[in-house]
Order: sequence, then C-alpha cells, then structure tokens
Amino acid sequence: MLRCILLSCSFLLMGNLLSAADPLSSWNETETKTKVMQFVGSITEEGGEQYVAPEDRIAVFDNDGTLWCEQPFYNQLAFALYRVHQLAPSHPEWNEKEPFRSVLNGDLKKVFASGEKGILALVAATHSGITETEFKNAVMDWTNHSEHPRFKRSYLECVYQPQLELLAYLRANGFKTYIVSGGGIDFMRPWTEEVYGIPPEQVVGSSSKSSYEVREGVGVIVKQPELNFFDDKDGKPVGIQQHIGKRPILAFGNSDGDFQMLEYTTTGDGPRLGLLVHHDDTEREYAYDRDSHIGQLARGLDEAKARGWVIVSMKNDWNEVFPAE
Repeated sequence: MLRCILLSCSFLLMGNLLSAADPLSSWNETETKTKVMQFVGSITEEGGEQYVAPEDRIAVFDNDGTLWCEQPFYNQLAFALYRVHQLAPSHPEWNEKEPFRSVLNGDLKKVFASGEKGILALVAATHSGITETEFKNAVMDWTNHSEHPRFKRSYLECVYQPQLELLAYLRANGFKTYIVSGGGIDFMRPWTEEVYGIPPEQVVGSSSKSSYEVREGVGVIVKQPELNFFDDKDGKPVGIQQHIGKRPILAFGNSDGDFQMLEYTTTGDGPRLGLLVHHDDTEREYAYDRDSHIGQLARGLDEAKARGWVIVSMKNDWNEVFPAE
C-alpha cells in the first residue's frame, strides 16, 4: 500500500513539474503546437539561419474571437447596450426613439433588425461627448458590473487561456506583442494590460474623431461621434504601419477581417508565421465560420494551406478554453 501511495505521489509530482515546464500547457500536443514552438525556437536561436533580432520580433493579435469570445455579439456592442441603460434617465426621448426604445425594452431582435444604421446610432450616442477619462471609467464600470449571457462570468474572464499562455511565451522569447483589432481603441486600452499584459500604447484599433478642449482649467480630449479610422481588413496593415512602423513576423487572427493582416505579415522576407483560430467547439464555446455574421471565416479557410498559415482548431488544439474560475 505504501509503495502504491509513493508511486502515485511520484506520478503526480512528475505531472506537475511537466506542466510547470510547459509554457503552452493549455495547448494539446498536436502539430499546431509543434509548429508554433518550432517557429519561436528557430527565430531565437542565435547563429541559426532563421534568427531574428529581438527588435524585429513583432507579433500582432486580433482581439475579438482571437483573444476573447466574440459571440453571441461583439462585446463592445454589449457595452453600448449597457451604456444606453445608464444614460437613459438623461434621455427621456429614447423611450420613443428606435433603436434606443428596443434596447430599453430588452428587445435585442429588434435592435439587430435596425441594421448597421441603428448600431452606429447606438455607438455614437454612447461613445461620444465625453472625455477620454470619462470613457475609460465607463468601460471599467461595464467590466465590473456585466457578465457574459451564456458563461455567466465577467467578459474579461471570457479570454482564451491558450492565448494568454502564448502571449507570455512570446514575450519571454523577446517578442513585443500588439493587439490589432477592428474594435474601438479607446474601448480596449483601459483593460488590455491587466488582462493580456499588453499596455495601451501597444493597442491598435478603430477610432472616432476627437477634439481638444479646456474644461475647468484642465486640457482634455473629447470623443466625437464621427469615425476617424476603421482598423479592419485593408485597414489593419495601414494601422500597423501607422502605429508600429514595422512589419510583424507573427500574426494571429480568426476571421476574414484579419486576412490582410496575415497577408501583410507573411509576405515579407525571412521567417514568418500566420495563424487563424477556427471556432469549431460548440460544447466549450461556439462553432461558426463561413455563414456567420460575426467572425466570418471563409477565404482564410480556403487559402490558408496554400499560404502556409496554421489553422488552430479550438476543439482539437486546445485542452482548455477559458481560465479556471
């Protein structure tokens, strides 16, 4: 009996040591994980043919659907809906005006039926007319008081554990990690450092126009309702050049909105890696690709093999999806 107990303890200790030694423990031992680690190993081997100097180790990640869950609708829209309820007492006219009326009545079907025009009206009303500090506080208020409708946990806890490990692994190997997202830059910057270890200055995203004002003797930036820059599709390489100033050597996305970012990254000289998360796990998250209105992935699936991009199966390549509660 004592021998069995000692053996069991030995196996348990060995398993814990192996887990601690594995920087990507939430990734299954598949070809996908091997490709990622081989790439990092090859570009960090000094004197090797594929060596890349630390200053050129730039990795860019999409956010929605790549680093955190984007279903059943984009989280920034969830924030806008939350803001409508918060601001409603100061806007009695919203009780009779669509799509605000439907938001206040909890009729999301009708909200989505309002289309792009209706959604943009919600975003304009909830994201503008306030200073950058007031907006940051509003975002953090939402993160502290809202939860995902299916998973019943904070939206900031609906991030992907394997990706958190990958970000840390890349940084441990001299990479500088950036977010390049179609989401709002001011919406992401308040929390990305706490959640992903990515500081605000390494976040690239869509933006609205802003203006400078002096309020009560203090200079402030005030958000305006008009779109300034849309960081999606063709906009992503432009955003990378404008904000980062270097072509990345690794890009990770999940949708056709990330296609140009991966294309820009992987068509440069030297060793490069492009990856796409494939949402194919209905049990632990969601399954969607070609026919989805959110995170549609069709062209990426069709061309990934020819372009040498890695399709990461959430179902087969990840043994965990979200961090343990």
